[in-house]
Amino acid sequence: MNQIDILYEDSDCLFIQKPAGISVHGDGKSGEYTIADWILETYPTLMAVGEPIKMQIKGEEIEIPKPGIVHRLDKETSGVMLIAKTHEAYLFFKKQFQDHVIEKIYHAFAYGWPKETSMEITDPIGRDAGDIRRWTTGKGMRGAVREASTHIEVLKRFGNAEYEGKGNTKEGTFSFIEARPKTGRTHQIRVHLRSINHPIVADPLYAAKRPKELGFERLALHARSLMLALPSGEKKTVIAPYPPDFEKALKSCGL
Repeated sequence: MNQIDILYEDSDCLFIQKPAGISVHGDGKSGEYTIADWILETYPTLMAVGEPIKMQIKGEEIEIPKPGIVHRLDKETSGVMLIAKTHEAYLFFKKQFQDHVIEKIYHAFAYGWPKETSMEITDPIGRDAGDIRRWTTGKGMRGAVREASTHIEVLKRFGNAEYEGKGNTKEGTFSFIEARPKTGRTHQIRVHLRSINHPIVADPLYAAKRPKELGFERLALHARSLMLALPSGEKKTVIAPYPPDFEKALKSCGL
């Protein structure tokens, strides 16, 4: 089990540095160790905080514990994650997420060079008709379609100097990107970057045919910071340090 570092803690909440490669909570099938398991081991009283997920497994309804978990990150995403320590704090933070007033910043490495340095992607997101594991935009959607908005800033373009110019999808070119999702759809940043033909490096779902690059063996996405109000009234910004694979990639591109 990876070490879980605590970035900030008070009587209402804690912010942790989630490592890549660990799921936030169980799926009722695999039995893998999760962030929820770590929470219950470290803070057993949080079992009563939050709302479990109810799932049907082989015709039987089971509850998946989500102790204090207000939001989630994908298994292969690293970075800052908020956990509530009381049910009152859970409801307080949940409302901020629902009202889209929490500022979430993600950093990622993407394939190619987007044409624009700054852009707003507002394509609605729905299930991919061809693969139930994936989400998509455009004509390939099925079922419920939900509005989604992500602000993208290209912080640096780098790679093969042969392809000078702002926009291309050539192999050997990459971008270091800041993403600020204004909504919280599943795989939102991953889907929106794929929709402009610049998927995240080493994304196993949305760039499966691309070679893994820049030393990444996992999705090159890091939840860099959260800015929100605490129950005390304080405005708090918590920043998650880059893990070693991000540090190495940043050095390789001169950042």
